[in-house]
Amino acid sequence: MMFVEWVGPLATIQDLGRPGWFDSGVGPAGAADRASLRLANRLVGNPEGAAAIEVLLGGLVLRAERHHTVAVTGAPAQAVLDGIPVGHASVLEIEEGQSLRLGLAPNGLRSYVAVRGGIDVAPVLGSRSRDTLSGIGPEPLRAGERLPIGPVPRELPLVDLAPVASPSGGTVTVRALLGPRDDWFDDAAVLFAGEWSVSPDTDRVGARIDRVSGPPLRRRIAGELRTEGMALGSVQVPPSGQPVIFLADHPITGGYPVIAVVLDADVDAVAQARPGQRLRFLRVS
Repeated sequence: MMFVEWVGPLATIQDLGRPGWFDSGVGPAGAADRASLRLANRLVGNPEGAAAIEVLLGGLVLRAERHHTVAVTGAPAQAVLDGIPVGHASVLEIEEGQSLRLGLAPNGLRSYVAVRGGIDVAPVLGSRSRDTLSGIGPEPLRAGERLPIGPVPRELPLVDLAPVASPSGGTVTVRALLGPRDDWFDDAAVLFAGEWSVSPDTDRVGARIDRVSGPPLRRRIAGELRTEGMALGSVQVPPSGQPVIFLADHPITGGYPVIAVVLDADVDAVAQARPGQRLRFLRVS
């Protein structure tokens, strides 16, 4: 067991999601930054899809009730073990009674804490992920609760440190394919001109962005669009002209035109972009 002593802005349990339920109106959810979740699990010898903790901005204190092997990845929140700073993206051995504290990450938005054996809460529709849009899955972490840890896997961790780069604190450039509803705009290519800024109105559902420089997006077709399916990374443009890049907990359908879709490989970078951070789109075909 791991005892939760304190929680900051938000901490949820996430794995790689619950794909395959679109026909029942349920999205996949899962870790917003999938690469960081996979890395944390690999470091502690778990299967890549094991459930871990996604921590928004840092701010979490866990106390071990027995020996645990732990790793922290993603946004580089300073990890402190019983008052001693420890390395990021490294394998940590925590003894019974010791506390692991995560401070505020200097850049990036989401950190991941994996425990060897995985967070062993009850799965819902095959996943232990919290879907913040639908409310499916385990409740966000609260101080005073105890997290069950699954059986220790037979595989041993292969490394004790992963030399990975921290999320960028500068302008984030993401690749995107134009369409499918680019014809609803006077000049959809202006999406790729100038810079955007991540809005404070951003969560696991989507990253809303504001225009910083460059021409505005103007609709050519002002009518209503029939509800259609929405993919991860879709750049949906509501009537305000303020696009939203859909993330892990995005709705599976929507009624506003999608001007472009961010490549799957770049969605994790969007998930780590903080409010106020600049963003550019790079057009690919």
